[in-house]
Amino acid sequence: MPCALPYWKAVAIAHDQLVNAWLRGWPDETLSSRAYRLSASGKKHWPRKLIDTIFFWDREGARRHCELSFESECKLKQLPPEARGE
Repeated sequence: MPCALPYWKAVAIAHDQLVNAWLRGWPDETLSSRAYRLSASGKKHWPRKLIDTIFFWDREGARRHCELSFESECKLKQLPPEARGE
């Protein structure tokens, strides 16, 4: 079964995760998810604010890009359906 994401988006996410790993983050987490976690824990707010500003169109109601990315990670949406138990 092919990836449900467009090819360009899958490659962009892979690069995002690589940069996050280079910055000593979790290797399977995006910078956006990490920024939300840091902000939610009260440690750093500026990365989330910067990323949410760049991706201003990516929102669902009051939830913005970084929060949506974090929720996606928690729901394991980046994994193939077989790995999610589907």
